Amino acid sequence: MKNLKKISLVMAIVLSSCIGILSTLAQQPSKKVFKAPASADDNKNPVAADAASLAEGKKIYVTYCVACHGDKGKGDGVAAAGLQKPPADHTSAAIQAQTDGAIFWKITYGNNPMPAYEKMLTPTQRWQLVNYIRTLAKKGKK
Repeated sequence: MKNLKKISLVMAIVLSSCIGILSTLAQQPSKKVFKAPASADDNKNPVAADAASLAEGKKIYVTYCVACHGDKGKGDGVAAAGLQKPPADHTSAAIQAQTDGAIFWKITYGNNPMPAYEKMLTPTQRWQLVNYIRTLAKKGKK
């Protein structure tokens, strides 16, 4: 009977430790890279990155993106601290190296907690947003 109590106690301690570890892991931000499918790279931007497109893209960015990604796109917006996954730094080489099609795909389909903008923004608006995100690399270096 004493051995059974010892085994039960050890099992309870091990189970409690496992639950604690799993709980901690569940609360940590995901390290997975948000990657668009290769087919997205073939999607070419039909919207010229002219002054009008960039102005519209900036309006959209301020409305939908600044809270998380910050006004300079560094992923340091006021809401960023409360998110499980940190927002992307749009000024980074990793983001800027992606094709327009990949960025468009990410905006379209989202990645929780980032919402999908497929129904909120028209395709033209999403392409304007891609054009504006491209300008953030230059601003981020200042």
